[in-house]
Amino acid sequence: MLTTKDRIHLPWEEPPAEGEVRQVADQLYWVRLPLPMKLDHVNVYILEDQDGLTLIDTGMGSKRTKAIWRSLLERHFPQKPVRQVIITHHHPDHIGLAGWFMRDYGATLVSTRTSYLMGRMLTLDVQDLPPPETVAFWRSAGMPEDIIAERVGGKPFNFADTVAPIPLGYKRIQQGDTLDMGGRTWTVHVGHGHAPEHATFWSADDSLMIAGDQVISSISPNLGVYVTEPEADPVGEWIEVCERLEKLAKPSHLVLSGHKMPFYGLPFRLNQLIENHHSALERLADYLDTPKSAHECFQPLFKRKIGEGEYGLALVEAVAHLNHLHQAGRVTRSLGDNGTYYYHRLAVD
Repeated sequence: MLTTKDRIHLPWEEPPAEGEVRQVADQLYWVRLPLPMKLDHVNVYILEDQDGLTLIDTGMGSKRTKAIWRSLLERHFPQKPVRQVIITHHHPDHIGLAGWFMRDYGATLVSTRTSYLMGRMLTLDVQDLPPPETVAFWRSAGMPEDIIAERVGGKPFNFADTVAPIPLGYKRIQQGDTLDMGGRTWTVHVGHGHAPEHATFWSADDSLMIAGDQVISSISPNLGVYVTEPEADPVGEWIEVCERLEKLAKPSHLVLSGHKMPFYGLPFRLNQLIENHHSALERLADYLDTPKSAHECFQPLFKRKIGEGEYGLALVEAVAHLNHLHQAGRVTRSLGDNGTYYYHRLAVD
C-alpha cells in the first residue's frame, strides 16, 4: 500500500525565512508570513511582470506584517510597483492587508464576488459582545453552558481586528476566467467548502497550481458551519470540488498552498482527502447509535483530544459533518428543550 511519503514529494525541506523570498519558478516567488495562532504561518506568492507585481494573498492585517511587506518589497523589488492583489478567499490571513495595498500602494483588488463581499461585509460587522444569534448557535451545537457563560461576556473576534478596511471597488474573477501574470496564462477554477467561491489558479504554460487553502499537503482545510449559514453543507461542497479538481490534477503539478509546504503529488493528495472525509463520515455515523450533539462528536471525527485553542474550529467542523449526514438522510435531528440539536443514526444506515 502506498503511503503519503511515497506519493507526496516536498521539493524544499524548509520554508523561506521571515522577510525573505524564495523563487519557485521563473517570475514566481514564495513568501511566508507569521500568524498569531497555532497554525503560525500563511504562504503568499508574488508574480513578477515587466510593469509590476501581482500578489496572491496578503497575510493578516498587523503592524508586523506591514513591516515585513515594506522591507521585502524595498529590498527585493525596489523598482516594481504592486499592480494588483489577488485574493484566493476571504479569510483574514489571506485578505487581511488587501485594503492596505489598495490604499497605500494603489493596487487593484482582484477577487471572486463572494470573497470580496464577505470580506467587506465582515469588516463592517463589528460586535462588542456576541449577538443573540451567535449564542443560540453555540447552544444548538451543544457548547457547554460554562463555556457559553465565559464567551458571552467577552468581546468576540471581529474581522476588523485583523483585516484592514476594504475600499469600494474590485475586479471580479469567476470560474473559467484566464489571467496573465508572472509571464504565464492562468485559468481560474473555483472551489467551495473551506470558503465560498475560493479561487485556485492553474498555469496553462507549465505545471504550476496556486491552491490557497483548497488543497494543503499535510492538513485538511477546516470545513466549518457558522451562524451566518447554519444549514450549510461545506463538506458536500468540498468533496465535489476535490472530485472536480482530480480531473485536472497531474503528478507533475507543483502545488503552492496557503499553508505548510509546496508539494508534488496532487492526484494522490486529492484522492486521500476525499477518502479521509468519507472515512470520517462513516465513523461519525457509526458513533450516532444514540443521540448526540456536535460537541460530543469530536473523538470519532478527529481521533484525538481537542484543546481549548482548537475548540471553536472543531465545533464548527463537527456541525458541518453532521449537517452533511442529516441532509443526506442518514441521521435524524431533534431539538432538545435546552436548545441543542441531537443527531441519531437512522436504523437503515
